[in-house]
Amino acid sequence: MACQQPFFNPRLPFTGVIQGGLYEGKTITVTGRVMPGAQRFHVNLQCGSVGDADIALHFNPRYDGFTDVLVCNTKQHTNWGSEQRESLALLTRGSNFILMFLVTRDSYSIIINGSHFMDYLHRLPISRVNTISVDGGLEVQSIAFSNPAMTSPALQPGYPGHPQSVKRNQNRSRQSKFAPKPSPPWPNNSQAVSAAVWGHGLFQAPPPYSPQPSFVVPYKNVMAGGFYPGRSIGIQGTVNFNAQKFSVNLRFNSGVAFHFNPRFNENVVVRNSFLQEKWGPEERTGNMPFFKGQPFMLTIICDTQCYRVMLNGVQMFSYNHRHFLFQEIDILEVDGDVSLSSVQV
Repeated sequence: MACQQPFFNPRLPFTGVIQGGLYEGKTITVTGRVMPGAQRFHVNLQCGSVGDADIALHFNPRYDGFTDVLVCNTKQHTNWGSEQRESLALLTRGSNFILMFLVTRDSYSIIINGSHFMDYLHRLPISRVNTISVDGGLEVQSIAFSNPAMTSPALQPGYPGHPQSVKRNQNRSRQSKFAPKPSPPWPNNSQAVSAAVWGHGLFQAPPPYSPQPSFVVPYKNVMAGGFYPGRSIGIQGTVNFNAQKFSVNLRFNSGVAFHFNPRFNENVVVRNSFLQEKWGPEERTGNMPFFKGQPFMLTIICDTQCYRVMLNGVQMFSYNHRHFLFQEIDILEVDGDVSLSSVQV
């Protein structure tokens, strides 16, 4: 399914169509700034655009009371339900923000500036939601949409484990100028980790009747339109038991904008960029949050100033941009000692 183009700098009040509606794995990312004198604003995920439409999720920061508070609610048949209230420390007046709504099987998972904030359980079927509306004391830079990506036939020939498929992918890796050398064969750990819940409910196993796609490693996929502020990538998989290293690359035609490289033999996660035919200075600070043989959910969020890297719903790293032509960054690569079960672009 083609990814919907973002809305850039919309005038408020804004109402826009969510192409294809909502379904599990889809994300909506709102990038903007809370006005210094804001009293309230809202982001609504609703069932149609008419004035009395049902609202599945009413996300409503309020700054006009004794303390700043976030109110979430649902409106059905013109009646509001019971409010869910949370403290609003992450969305202060005058601050920039990246607000992400991730649709899971049971809830909307709300992520603010790369950190999991809360979950709001579904009260209306997500299949009814087809509209987003925004208004109030904020400026909006972009509203972006990401779909859960399936394997691309052009880039992922064959099926996992098929000898010709593996051979073609390994040959492609050796021919790529920036791809690491293939590691020795690793065990196939690509089976879904059933009933696992990571990041305080952020990512949940699909229902039993939903087939779990598998992804050949080395993995490569196109990010249509580039990887710009407001977009995110979700990579779910398992570190192989004999892992030495693996890498995630955000590439453009002549370099690597972001190289994320956990190295188990050095117990470090290296971050770097390959620009103008050479590697830049490595960033090595921080702990090694990955473990051999363990499942993980890695999320990379493009902020206006940096990439925010979350593991299992918790932000672990940030990496300031070194390549700013975001529309050029259109290739995602995953390689090394890891097995993949899901990729969302």
